[in-house]
Amino acid sequence: MRGFEYVRAADPADAIHAARQTSSAPPTLAPTQFLAGGTTLLDLMKLDIMRPTRVVDISGFRNRTDGIAFDRQGLHLGAFVTMAEAADHPDIRRDYPIIAQSLDLAASAQIRNMATLGGNVLQRTRCSYFRDTSWQACNKRSPGSGCAALRGLNRKHAVLGTSENCIATYPGDFAQALVALGADIEIAGPSGARRVKFEDLHVAPDAHPEIETILNPDELITGFAVPAGPWTRRSLYLKVRDRESYEFALASAAVALDLHDGVVNEARIALGGVATKPWRAREAEAALKGRALSEANARQAAEAAFATTKTHGHNDYKPELGRRTLVRALMQAATVEA
Repeated sequence: MRGFEYVRAADPADAIHAARQTSSAPPTLAPTQFLAGGTTLLDLMKLDIMRPTRVVDISGFRNRTDGIAFDRQGLHLGAFVTMAEAADHPDIRRDYPIIAQSLDLAASAQIRNMATLGGNVLQRTRCSYFRDTSWQACNKRSPGSGCAALRGLNRKHAVLGTSENCIATYPGDFAQALVALGADIEIAGPSGARRVKFEDLHVAPDAHPEIETILNPDELITGFAVPAGPWTRRSLYLKVRDRESYEFALASAAVALDLHDGVVNEARIALGGVATKPWRAREAEAALKGRALSEANARQAAEAAFATTKTHGHNDYKPELGRRTLVRALMQAATVEA
């Protein structure tokens, strides 16, 4: 790990001021980085992937920011709530099971006790070519150097939202639940607070894989607003992985359904393990709307969700795995009592 300046911020305004810089680099390459739970940043610093010259510690905000709250509008989650706190909350488990399940399946108990929700949605890819600096060709780590995964071992890589510059998969689980539920994200920065659709936070790689979100380097995530709806209780997160313990998804589906007499009034679907960002499957949602939730109709929706996939050899199996995962998730969600 390289040397860096350590700054402990007293409050969000102090942290934002400490992060202000003249650099035009995106947050992933910015010389100043925020430290909360540290489960991603410290790991990448040890691997010499992220090399900040200043680290601003914001972990002290945890007891002075909004935690978990419910009202008629829905659920509010503070960004400094830990994964474990949210997953274990009885009202979340009852009214928003998709959130609890996505967090339960995301990491070891030790990491869930440390990692914050705000940091979790910003975790970076597990692509081995990104995480091993002996591979020079990685556009996320070194813009313009190429993408070694395109012709390398890409079994776990993305088949949706890819570009000729990057096929790295977004690794998170919680983000898929937020996308499916139509959550907003709350952001604080030097120009004040702003609120955007969580679905718009992450960006596909296109020509600049190093730009992963719409955040500026001196902006902080402060919370998440999850709207109430008839689909929140009949919701489910299904994750398929190589092993059952502490592993990233090969394919996952976050599903929330509003059903009446077996007919889909509305379906909310997000896909994980198969895309470069948390992926909203709107084509699948449209295919189900107004139709009975049968296995045949679920399969048609899954076909629509994966109609634009592009594979690269080792990951040729992923579209079919993704389709089967989505069908299974839809049929299981239909049995959940709302």
